[in-house]
Amino acid sequence: MGTRSLCESLKSCAETPKTFICASAIGFYGHRGGTELDESAAPGVGFLPSTCVEWEASCEPARAQGMRVVNLRIGVVLAKSGGALSKMLMPFKLGLGGKIGSGGQYMSWVTREDLVRIIQHSLVDESLEGPVNAVAPGAATNLEFTKALGRALGRPTLFPLPAFMAKLVLGEMAEDLLLASTRVTPGKLSLSSFRFSHPELDTALASVLEETHGS
Repeated sequence: MGTRSLCESLKSCAETPKTFICASAIGFYGHRGGTELDESAAPGVGFLPSTCVEWEASCEPARAQGMRVVNLRIGVVLAKSGGALSKMLMPFKLGLGGKIGSGGQYMSWVTREDLVRIIQHSLVDESLEGPVNAVAPGAATNLEFTKALGRALGRPTLFPLPAFMAKLVLGEMAEDLLLASTRVTPGKLSLSSFRFSHPELDTALASVLEETHGS
């Protein structure tokens, strides 16, 4: 894995970096229903959790060299371009958006602006070490997210996508990407001095969409 190779190569540095920050993902937790998950929660079961476990373990050579290692478990990133939101905008703008499956599955999100700030914060706050959930405090169900996006765009959200249709379109990945429920909390960030610019979904979407319209 590239991360392990990078960590191993740091041994040859004349001066070892003090901090090593590696991106991980909330896929670590897998499908967990409505259970609130902080950094102490065990990994889930399946392809994504096992991938994240291996990914984080690949940072051990850096930790063994005395570096402070931070594994950022990143949620769904809301941004004006790229990512999940950009793919959702067109059908929602056309009034064709709606919940996916039951709509009860939790989605843990963070704005790109806050994610950048979390990375910066992790570089300087030495209290942060190991897994750090990079998500906003207000995880939302798919139905809540759907309604919030509809409000932000001024569009109805009357066209649900049944679970079987999601599976037809995306196959097995639909379970992990669209139908799994992962309710993650930013436990360590909340205990540090970090303050979110966008802790609430409605204001976060308004900010992201304002950027979109202004670009």
